[in-house]
Amino acid sequence: MTLLSIEGVSRKFGDVIALDEVSLDIRAGEFFALLGPSGCGKTTLLRILAGFEWPDRGAVRLDGADLLRQPPHRRPVNLMFQSYALFPHMTVAKNVAYGLEREGLPREEIKKRVGEVLAKVGLDTMAGRRPSQLSGGQQQRVALARAIVKRPRMLLLDEPLSALDKKVRAEMQLELKRLQVEVGITFVVVTHDQEEAMSLADRIAVMDNGRIEQVDAPIALYDRPRTRFVADFIGANNLFTGTITGNGFEVPGLGYLPCKPELPNGLAVLAVRPERVRLGDPGRGAADGIVADVSFFGGISHIAVDVSGHDRKVLAATQGAARITPGAAVGLFWNPDDAVLVPA
Repeated sequence: MTLLSIEGVSRKFGDVIALDEVSLDIRAGEFFALLGPSGCGKTTLLRILAGFEWPDRGAVRLDGADLLRQPPHRRPVNLMFQSYALFPHMTVAKNVAYGLEREGLPREEIKKRVGEVLAKVGLDTMAGRRPSQLSGGQQQRVALARAIVKRPRMLLLDEPLSALDKKVRAEMQLELKRLQVEVGITFVVVTHDQEEAMSLADRIAVMDNGRIEQVDAPIALYDRPRTRFVADFIGANNLFTGTITGNGFEVPGLGYLPCKPELPNGLAVLAVRPERVRLGDPGRGAADGIVADVSFFGGISHIAVDVSGHDRKVLAATQGAARITPGAAVGLFWNPDDAVLVPA
């Protein structure tokens, strides 16, 4: 069931096009991510949903009602800021209760709802502390509790984990997902972190230059990108530009590469993930090369191969420590089913 419908939303700042005819449907109860590089328009779209920006044209509907006609404080939407924006002079409980007090709810109702939400985020024993007495992860939970205590239909999160170190961020990714399922609120998160989006979201909209490149589940985005940008932006990929002909996919300087040519004849880009590339004896594979570098990342090794006639190193990934050294001559192999063709 669609909760939020975005139809042809555009926004310009002077000569800069921030959003260009963006259309999206976000389902009730899902964790949805807007993913893209800086300046792609994802934060502008989030601010339009929150009511801090207005589009030049287009429509936004929540449960069929025109969201753009409602002022920010009347929208059943809440925004969790990147900086958390906690009141330093207030306790945790007072920070969480602030929005409810502004609405004039009865004191007992406020106390009950604050207690329930602090228990959900694991901070019920810290209700009397001030933000300065909390860790970064705990402050993030307070900000989350303050956002969901008002029971919005949708929660917007702007780079919610960017201020945390890597280990705490990984823990909070799991926590955010658990809380989203538990409270049953639709979450829309803006991030430039692929790993964050892939681990959190049910579906992801990949954006570039104010446009939606692809909307899909994380696995589908990774395995079956539909554009060159998505293939290059999501994870590591080996890209080969060539031409689809009646005989297959031909790359200048390399010849025909293994794939299933499912696109019409013409220019295209072949994408092969590093973990799909196998190394073997030269002279028998899709191409030959010389190992340029071997990097160990704890559990996985990346092997960069120089291939004559190709302007980028080809990357292969293998489990554990690689049993190969720089300077070795190798052949590159992959299954045609593991290669994806996208329009050039």
